[in-house]
Amino acid sequence: MNAYRCFACDTTHAADFNRWTCPSCGGNLDVVNDTGTILEQVRKSPFDTERIPLQIGNTPLYAASQLGRTIGLRNLYLKDDTVNPSASSKDRASAAVVLQAIDAHANIVSVASTGNAGSSLACIAAAAGLQAMVLVPESAPVAKLTQALSFGATVLAVRGSYDDAFDLCLSASEEFGWFNRSTGVNPFTREGKKVCAWEIWGSLGGRVPDRVVVPTGDGNILSGMWKGWCELRTVGLIDRLPKIDCAQSAGSDAISRTVLRIRGGGDSDWATVQMAAVTAHTVADSISVDRPRDGLAAVRAIIESGGEAVTVPDSEILAAIPEMAAATGVFPEPAAATPWAAVRQMVKNGKIARDEIVVCLVSGNGLKDIASARKVAGQPRVIDPSLEALEAALISE
Repeated sequence: MNAYRCFACDTTHAADFNRWTCPSCGGNLDVVNDTGTILEQVRKSPFDTERIPLQIGNTPLYAASQLGRTIGLRNLYLKDDTVNPSASSKDRASAAVVLQAIDAHANIVSVASTGNAGSSLACIAAAAGLQAMVLVPESAPVAKLTQALSFGATVLAVRGSYDDAFDLCLSASEEFGWFNRSTGVNPFTREGKKVCAWEIWGSLGGRVPDRVVVPTGDGNILSGMWKGWCELRTVGLIDRLPKIDCAQSAGSDAISRTVLRIRGGGDSDWATVQMAAVTAHTVADSISVDRPRDGLAAVRAIIESGGEAVTVPDSEILAAIPEMAAATGVFPEPAAATPWAAVRQMVKNGKIARDEIVVCLVSGNGLKDIASARKVAGQPRVIDPSLEALEAALISE
């Protein structure tokens, strides 16, 4: 690492700078790496398995031919992050932060989360021998809370929204000296999430996809994805960049609204960009946020990459869950199904050509939110234990 740079005002700070946000404007910081560091990270996993004895990342990229054919796409892929240790994309970021915490001799690592970042931090901290402090909204799915508790984390369910939990975590971390993993505040989350781009590149044999579709709430996964591809080009390993598409629920669309406003002629200066104000309400809890904490970095990534900002209603997100699972064998939670719902919409609207290489990030396992999946999966038929009853049930289908 060479330095930190602010996403808003572009001010650069030295590598030994010991604050998380920019003192000039309060904006989020990005870690600036030189070419030697990037090449070393690309060639060698940045996740130290001696200090965190888990396999983090290196998740499969599946050719989803059957699913793609339903809408005429010839080159659809699913990046299946459901097989990470805590069953979500958040593990790369948690690992990067936990390694920083170990280097800083911290004992407690904190996070505000809608659920997945909390269960992820609890998992990775447990493997590394650190204590996790997890603050979530009271409405977080039971499965994610159970995960975090089982990993030994202290879990505090805040009466309020994710944004309330975030603000409380920020204040408490400053007050008690916890090492804060929370999105946006800690620039090393992006350092973990960028590795997903490198994995996709490797799985495609060094090819660059035409677009990567990312489920988006706070914006950190998306900004990390863009950074990963940009660093590959910086060191000369690729000569073009993919479009990074933002997939959001229509009930939590602050980033999409902001992109549309900027493309319509507003906010020409990054330092003055104001994120659209929303009150989030969506079945996709993992991407449900009022104020995206890495929003500016995500907005820049979408615009700089030429990507789309797509919003889909909850009904289409839920319908995408069994559609994906039945056609691919990959079971997504609602947020993880949102990219496929967005791809459907983009194809319908003529935004994606039939032969484009399209990668959807499947960010979390459907078992994390069974209540949502049950709304669309249906119920088993109850029959008597006889062949006659079985045959009758099959005939009546």
